[in-house]
Amino acid sequence: MTEAGTAVRLDGRIVVVSGAGGGGIGTTVTRMAAEAGATVVAVSRSRENLDEHVAPLAQLGLSVVPVSADASTDDGIATVLDAVRHTDGDLYGLVNVAGGAAPSTWMPCTRVTREDWRALFTANLETAFFMSQAVAAEIRGQGNPGSIVSVSSISGMNTAPFHIAYGTAKAAVVAMTRTMAVELATDGIRVNAVAPGVTETAASRMYVDDDPDRDRQAIAMGRRGTPEEQAGAILFLLSDLAGYITGQTLLVDGGLNLKWSHLGADHTSLFLKDETFRSTIKRF
Repeated sequence: MTEAGTAVRLDGRIVVVSGAGGGGIGTTVTRMAAEAGATVVAVSRSRENLDEHVAPLAQLGLSVVPVSADASTDDGIATVLDAVRHTDGDLYGLVNVAGGAAPSTWMPCTRVTREDWRALFTANLETAFFMSQAVAAEIRGQGNPGSIVSVSSISGMNTAPFHIAYGTAKAAVVAMTRTMAVELATDGIRVNAVAPGVTETAASRMYVDDDPDRDRQAIAMGRRGTPEEQAGAILFLLSDLAGYITGQTLLVDGGLNLKWSHLGADHTSLFLKDETFRSTIKRF
């Protein structure tokens, strides 16, 4: 049993991080899990991203195994599991960070095509589910306990104006988390999620500008979050400190959901960077 006040430790455990190479939350989780003693199988579709963001972690002496694989495909998942089986330690955890949405996916609900919808559901729900399914089966086959944490979004916990497919996919991650938690509980595998608010990452900077006054107005804590703060919540849920928590989605948003004042008079987000982008996504 873990004593109160004990730091997060993952010694001797293998943790898969899907979506590790973007330089944001996934890369930060990779670093912090490795610092906590885990061997991290760091997965990204992009070899270039792994070389840029993950390879330096290994050069610092952290136990990180970069794996270039597309987690949205069966072949990609098989590549990840093969890497796990060739890594010393017991498979314990999975963090599903892979997903997100390009600026081009913002649009009115009346313009969303089946292709748009399916692409966002594949990236943000299907990838997380089938990776979770495969890792859970591997952990259960070893007869070990484990922990799975997926990244949802505040957009999946409330409304997502002009981003309906993304928000609905992230809401489905919450439902997936709850159901998998029930099914896997007797196997000792916990399943949880975090729902980040606006976080300072390279991806968010594509459409969120620097506006401290707006941040103070919209967010109870008065600022945007950092990748380290998201990763800290993820590591908590991953670790034995959260040993009696399953099926939960933890909002990590600085209180943005408590105020929910970030929509302008036209119902577009005040965090959208410029008027051209705001007007573009509203066009019918």
